[in-house]
Amino acid sequence: MTAQKVCAVDELSVSSARRVELDGVAIAVVRDSAGEVHAIGDTCTHGDISLSEGFVEDDGLECWAHGSKFSLTTGKPLNLPAYEPVPVFAVEIIDGDVYIDPAVRLAV
Repeated sequence: MTAQKVCAVDELSVSSARRVELDGVAIAVVRDSAGEVHAIGDTCTHGDISLSEGFVEDDGLECWAHGSKFSLTTGKPLNLPAYEPVPVFAVEIIDGDVYIDPAVRLAV
């Protein structure tokens, strides 16, 4: 597969997340507090909740339902109750646009 355009970087607010679905894979596209763009699996491994509806804090995305926070770079849960990681996907920024290939995982 090839990377697909999901949005422009400018469409992502700092410290926010957006859900996209690429080839049947739900992905949370996150712009952290430093302005960096990340892509992780959008489904919390603890409770089958959309992570993109949660809170971006520093280097993680916190599930709004039970408070598990996942690392944006490794996908690993940073606290309980989740103990299984979410996948992390490669992100490319080309001419100000965000591209993700759901087949290319950096972690998990």
